[in-house]
Amino acid sequence: MKYHLITLGCQMNIADSERVSSVLEGMGYERTDKEEDATLLGILACSVRQKPIDKVYNKIAQWNRWKNKRNLITFVSGCLLPADKEKFLKTFDLIFPMSELGQFPDMIREYGVVTPAALKTRQPIMPKNEHIAAMWHIKPKYQSTYEAFVPIQNGCDKFCTFCAVPYTRGREVSRPSSEILDEIRHLVNQGYKSITLLGQNVNSYGLDKNGEEITFSQLLREIGEYGKSSEHEFWVYFTSPHPQDMNREVIEVIAVYDCLAKQIHLPMQSGDERVLIKMNRRHSMDKFRRIVADIRELIPQATLFTDIIVGFTGEGEPEFMNTVSAYEEFKFNMAYIAMYSPRPGAASFRWEDEVTSDDKKERLRRLSDVLKICSHEYNETLLGKTLRVLINGTDRKTGFSTGLTEGKIIVRIDRHDESLMGKIVDVKITSAANLSLSGEVV
Repeated sequence: MKYHLITLGCQMNIADSERVSSVLEGMGYERTDKEEDATLLGILACSVRQKPIDKVYNKIAQWNRWKNKRNLITFVSGCLLPADKEKFLKTFDLIFPMSELGQFPDMIREYGVVTPAALKTRQPIMPKNEHIAAMWHIKPKYQSTYEAFVPIQNGCDKFCTFCAVPYTRGREVSRPSSEILDEIRHLVNQGYKSITLLGQNVNSYGLDKNGEEITFSQLLREIGEYGKSSEHEFWVYFTSPHPQDMNREVIEVIAVYDCLAKQIHLPMQSGDERVLIKMNRRHSMDKFRRIVADIRELIPQATLFTDIIVGFTGEGEPEFMNTVSAYEEFKFNMAYIAMYSPRPGAASFRWEDEVTSDDKKERLRRLSDVLKICSHEYNETLLGKTLRVLINGTDRKTGFSTGLTEGKIIVRIDRHDESLMGKIVDVKITSAANLSLSGEVV
């Protein structure tokens, strides 16, 4: 028996997919990269953007055509809006929330039974999902031997008007810190080099426990103390924080401990005050500016990544230029820039999508050009320096190795050596490009 699993969306879905694989392989299924060889076909979907949902519809249409020739079972889970769930009930054999992953083997055995929780598609907002803890207890089958994702929190209470996450993953629930620390210790002892703490809003970790759990900065400190006593070299990242909950204490802790990676992802979304209010981001540009100032003061070597949406409802040329100015001010090393698309369930879906597709594409291009300039300027400051680099792949064009600095800057290595895969090595930087570096292993 073989299964094929497609994972769409963010790193949280990737982490969830590792637990799905663990459950299926515990049943005796074997994973295959060829969907044509599988009898069980599944997708971890993402309703946050329309493009991944379009991929789901295309894929299930293909799979259902295959059913005319052979026996198949199809399933879907992940980050799903109620409206998408309702439509998928008509096309997939099984649909379930990740909180019911433990019951998935029974669903397969009773093929065709859709769980009660999956049928609750008309709730406007998902309740606080305490049952997610059962899914966290499932040991994941990690896809890598040196890089891992560790969920620390699920859901979001922020309700940004463009975002569907509170409607797909529910309200915030924090994972017990003892479980998080145990998983990190296990990973480090197994030789993992890069560990990313995951959550929709990681820096609100513990706030839902009313003082019965440690805070995010305290969690980072616990990890840092463990790293200090460990003989292993590893880097711990986190994504994504929210500027409203980001404080100086978190930055102070990162500055103290070597194992806490000097790279911070801080989503700005827009550089215009009026657009931020319309997005319900709950932070001003002054607040964002203070956070960046603290990072530059306490961790001057840190790289800074961000998320930006162009073409949000109400964003005219002046508002967009405020975002450009903010980007030039903060000089982000990397930005994940997206064109706004209305999502059913999110508050902004009710508003007119005022910015044309052509204008969105043009703004994406212009902001991407600024990104390249800022990235190149920073990368040139690294010329001649020797950096620690995690070797994690092969360049498709040259066949040489690739890796990431602690600050997650891509580095192309001058040779390919399979024995270096998954190791952190010294690399001397020999050239700089817009979004990457080149170097030689010392």
